[in-house]
Amino acid sequence: MPAKILLYYLFTPIADPEAVRLWQRDLCELLGLRGRILLSKDGINGTVGGDMDALKRYIRKTKDYAPFARIEFKWSSGSGLDAEGRSLDFPRMSVKVRDEIVSFGAPGELRVDEDGVVGGGTHLTPGALHKLVEERGDEVVFFDGRNGFEAAIGRFKNAVVPDVATTRDFIAELDSGRYDDLKGKPVVTYCTGGIRCEVLSSLMTARGFGEVYQLDGGIVRYGETFGNTGLWEGSLYVFDGRESMTFGSGAAVISQCTSCGTATDRMVDCVDDACQVRVVLCGGCGDSAPCARHADALV
Repeated sequence: MPAKILLYYLFTPIADPEAVRLWQRDLCELLGLRGRILLSKDGINGTVGGDMDALKRYIRKTKDYAPFARIEFKWSSGSGLDAEGRSLDFPRMSVKVRDEIVSFGAPGELRVDEDGVVGGGTHLTPGALHKLVEERGDEVVFFDGRNGFEAAIGRFKNAVVPDVATTRDFIAELDSGRYDDLKGKPVVTYCTGGIRCEVLSSLMTARGFGEVYQLDGGIVRYGETFGNTGLWEGSLYVFDGRESMTFGSGAAVISQCTSCGTATDRMVDCVDDACQVRVVLCGGCGDSAPCARHADALV
């Protein structure tokens, strides 16, 4: 049975997140799944891996819970299964309750109802995104909603990539005024699976960005639709054992080793153990390197 990974989220009010946590934990353990699930009063955010039959059962059981009935699950190929049939892409199953299911550090700003995030950007399918670009041309601005290091190996052509090391940095970045010139333009936010842009687009709208969109299903769905023939360039960084993925053979390698300049999409940890940034480094140059924020301190 092939190994698969599910990526999903849903913003919806949850009356008792702790009760849902216990149910989800027990369900995943019963099915032999591994991964990470975050819950809050505002919804669920999960990435789980295992064999296909177990994941199909997980989807059915999860959608039986009325608040989760409209979750859209995105499938991806996993690295494999161990001798017990468990995913090699995750070391364990973790199910936790947090203030936010995606950590912008602004739980008080987010408003959620049964239809999702209130005041977020307009959703665009991959096809609708291409239509917008055809109609508006260079006026359209792609705005990367991920951590800055993720964009090092893949991004949309000519995208604005904010200088953020973690998602929590976005509030200060938006409030800095650096992007005020974009407030009169069509801005398309994008991220891995779409969840970060649900929140980011609402934060941008609240700060006066007048025409804000979000790529529905994120880069994952866009890549499934257009592969390497669209506006996406390079590899997609993912937070599991695969570390990166492409959308078919022949994907461009847009990043270079920070040490020797070789074209590579391999990423390693910053040498500073307290740093959360990843660095592009080829296999011949080792397993750790200083990121831009720490390089000066090491010379």
